[in-house]
Parts: sequence; C-alpha cells; structure tokens
Amino acid sequence: MVETGGIAADALRSYIERIERLEEEKKALADDIKDIYGEAKSTGFDVKVIRQIVRLRKMDENDRNEQEALLDLYTHALGMIRG
Repeated sequence: MVETGGIAADALRSYIERIERLEEEKKALADDIKDIYGEAKSTGFDVKVIRQIVRLRKMDENDRNEQEALLDLYTHALGMIRG
C-alpha cells in the first residue's frame, strides 16, 4: 500500500473508482426511467400524475395520510374544496 502524506493511495483510488462505476450505473438507470416516462406519455398518460403516484407510493402510509389530510385542510381553507 502506497502512502502519500499519510493517505493510502490505493484505497483512495479504489473508493473513487467504485463511486465512479456507481455514478455511471445511476445515470444509466435515470436514462431508463426517463425512457419509461416517455413511453407512458406517448400512450396518453399524464407523466406529472405518474410522478406524483410514484412519489406517494414511496411514502410511509402514515406520512401519506398526513399529507393528504393537510392538503384537504389547506384546499378547504382556500375555498378550493377537494374530493
């Protein structure tokens, strides 16, 4: 192990290379997701709504219920009655 200024250069290089590989994979996945949204749009689906649904499905059920309750409260307060 080569140390320069107290830093293990081989270990540092390994970390950086692993991060770079993962960043490449992340970009490829992001491109794939973008393509899927494009497919959905081309078949007539509203991509903004699909994104909202994906975001809601990631949320914990309690958090989602709380957010929906607050949205209802705020829209009622503004006279924008929901559901």
